[in-house]
Amino acid sequence: MLEGQLLSLAFSVGATAGGAWWCLRRLVQARHLLDTPTSKIRSAAQGYAEFYGVLHEQADSAVVGPLTGKPCLWWRFKIEEYQCSGKNRTWRVVESGSSEAWLLLDDSTGRCLIDPRGAHVRPATREVWKGNLRHPRGPAKSGLLAWLGSGKSYRYSEERLHAGQPLYAIGDFCSSGGGRQGLDSRAAQNTVIREWKGDFSGLLQRFDSDSNGQLDELEWNRVRLAAQLEAEDRHRQQSQQPAQHQLRKPREAQPFILSCAGEDELARQFYWQAAGGALACLLGALATAWLLGVTAV
Repeated sequence: MLEGQLLSLAFSVGATAGGAWWCLRRLVQARHLLDTPTSKIRSAAQGYAEFYGVLHEQADSAVVGPLTGKPCLWWRFKIEEYQCSGKNRTWRVVESGSSEAWLLLDDSTGRCLIDPRGAHVRPATREVWKGNLRHPRGPAKSGLLAWLGSGKSYRYSEERLHAGQPLYAIGDFCSSGGGRQGLDSRAAQNTVIREWKGDFSGLLQRFDSDSNGQLDELEWNRVRLAAQLEAEDRHRQQSQQPAQHQLRKPREAQPFILSCAGEDELARQFYWQAAGGALACLLGALATAWLLGVTAV
């Protein structure tokens, strides 16, 4: 009896802590979304930023959904197997995956490449169907064929992003080229020197003026001066290139979201989920208090 009460107490404490953590997490994420102003790609500041735009297809991109074979820009799939053991019936995930293909977002002021790895992606397109094979042959069935598949042993789901769909994106924004980046002379100089040291024989051939197989202090000064000039020339050439913008997962614990739904809808969902966490925390706390009272008696 005591063991059962202790197990119930552990579950109630876990529900209290887990509900509180989930509630706070969702509240913080919702505030991040609402407090981050929407920026334009062309003029956005470097760092955490939020954009609205339209997805565009890239010239060298050839992405297709792994289950349906339909062309898209990004996909995520899941294959589940129906398992029955006595009275227990459940769908177990046997295979899943998501695309790592970069996305191209256009907001009419500029274009930004997005690395979707680590993002919470909410696509507008989702297909679910059933079959008897581990891997389906072709896209989801519809109408009578879908109804006849109700007794199948596998369930498939595939989500996709397509060109022309609107996208809300929030994450870590950075730009290169276009004269946007300043030059850190010391770091750039050290980078060039490290590259030259990788071919030390070539370095000696260029700067070992007395041919003794070593670089003395005077010769090293010449190396550092040449590396500084090389770093400045590289920076000048890079600044003349068109600006390239990228969005990726933030290093800090900030939301990285790619969604066909807008900011307000996402924040509203987060608030509802926070309310669910708060309810779980409250019920867990009440159960914990009751169990502690029963155990004390």
